[in-house]
Amino acid sequence: MTNTSPYRHVTLLGQHAKQPMSPEDAVLERVANPATGKHYIVRLVCPEFTSLCPLTGQPDFAHVVIDYVPNHWLVESKSFKLLLGSYRNHGCFHEACTMEIAAKLVGLMDPIWLRIGSYWYPRGGIPIDVFWQSNAPPADLWVPAQDVPPYRGRG
Repeated sequence: MTNTSPYRHVTLLGQHAKQPMSPEDAVLERVANPATGKHYIVRLVCPEFTSLCPLTGQPDFAHVVIDYVPNHWLVESKSFKLLLGSYRNHGCFHEACTMEIAAKLVGLMDPIWLRIGSYWYPRGGIPIDVFWQSNAPPADLWVPAQDVPPYRGRG
């Protein structure tokens, strides 16, 4: 990439990057939206999200789905993957993890609309699902279902 590249500010893409030890250490980056002014959805899915219980240190597992309508920016995917991976050693309740991720994305991109669904696998017999959206989606937008089935145990 040259100094005149629109991606010159992106520091992680195209090179080796160490996994951040915590979400506070993670560097979340953005790139320009190539279709500013059009309403379309970007979906980010992490079926193997992990974090730690802040009290017991036991691992927690979730399937995370994020949909957003970009305004001027997109999240750069490598930096996003590194952010999600940084939660593996981070003690955080399900609700806090979900809302932290949403806040980081909204703060970085200022999207037109964003929603997050985190579908947590049970510990102690109770699955916890957390949902949030920034506002109502644009009226002309087709919003697909997240299609993550509720936890059923062994059936």
